[in-house]
Amino acid sequence: MAHEIIFWLTTISIILVIYHHVGYPLLLKVLVRDTASQNTETTTPARGYQNSVDDIDLPTISVLMPAYNEEKWIADKIRNLAALDYPSNKIHVVLACDGCTDETANIARRTAEEALCKHLDVTVIEYADNAGKVAVINNTMPHVQGDIVALSDISALISIDAFYIAAHHFSDENVGVLNSRYCLIKAEDGEQKYWDYQTKIQRNEAQLGSSLGAHGALYFIRRKLFTPLAGDTINDDFVLPMQIVEKGFRADIHDSIQAVELEPTNTAQDFRRRLRIGAGNYQQLTRLLPLLNPLRGGVAFTFASGKGLRVLMPFIMITALLGSAFLAPSNSFFALAAAGQTTIYVAIGFCRIAGYKPKSSIAKALSYLVTGHTANLIGTLRYITGLETGRWTRVSEESKTYNKDKSL
Repeated sequence: MAHEIIFWLTTISIILVIYHHVGYPLLLKVLVRDTASQNTETTTPARGYQNSVDDIDLPTISVLMPAYNEEKWIADKIRNLAALDYPSNKIHVVLACDGCTDETANIARRTAEEALCKHLDVTVIEYADNAGKVAVINNTMPHVQGDIVALSDISALISIDAFYIAAHHFSDENVGVLNSRYCLIKAEDGEQKYWDYQTKIQRNEAQLGSSLGAHGALYFIRRKLFTPLAGDTINDDFVLPMQIVEKGFRADIHDSIQAVELEPTNTAQDFRRRLRIGAGNYQQLTRLLPLLNPLRGGVAFTFASGKGLRVLMPFIMITALLGSAFLAPSNSFFALAAAGQTTIYVAIGFCRIAGYKPKSSIAKALSYLVTGHTANLIGTLRYITGLETGRWTRVSEESKTYNKDKSL
């Protein structure tokens, strides 16, 4: 009896591993093949730079940027916002400094006075104490008045027509969230491929009902749909958009809206960030359980297949490995499965310890995925055991990750 239970647990685990990484993306493609008319990449009307006679009908957009010690990037960010192709009288920039100890606020004010930026309406709010990103969003949102709110990282530059495309997209009253495409100037091995893969998944999910979550580099919401976040929220860039989806609105993505990350990450920073996101993935699954209701159709399917399985995947992979090893002596298939899994995990572990970077694109992708699942496992266990506090800590400039949530 025990042997039979292990057999089925192992078989189901292997199937779920394959489904999550290969089957689900392929199934999404099949399911959206006949929904071309619902493509989220709608055409955008032709437009001249900065002003046109139709601008009076455009919605107002407030840019909310929580910041902690971003003096290196803030000037470039404000200049970028000043150059966007959108009427300046309909943009309001709010920089919320979360107990900054550097020159972020002063540099922002000086930059806003530059000749090329004077037309931009910039408000700098300085909070005396470092309370964390979630607190900053909750405390600052009441001061934001735009029809649409763009939440954006300081170190991410925005494509010039992003706001105009977003405004056109929000003309659909069913749209509550709009996501951008995340791009990296300098990515670690496998990282850009991972985000390109996630963008494709998110685009297909949107056509089935709603894309899941957002990326903190840039996403848009309808201001009237904002609900204050719980103070201990970890992955705010996922929970905030999904609270809006839970209300019955749709989250879309538009590839032409791009956010380019200027700040490079190293392997150590990336792993620490993914530990926290792993904890956040577990937290958001428990708090957004109503989204798994089958009556929600495509949203329930994508949430279960994407986010739900992502939380469980490390435990499923361990079950697949241990079960295969147990069954290997009596079954050649499981012997092969055990050998394959062991070889991949040992090879990746050796490369990480030795600091060796694989050359093959497949090897890079596998390394990035396995490392991510490892961080997800540790992060989940940290949250369950109460070691994850739900708030960023800042030990040094090298470990600062305040505005770098990548919770897709």
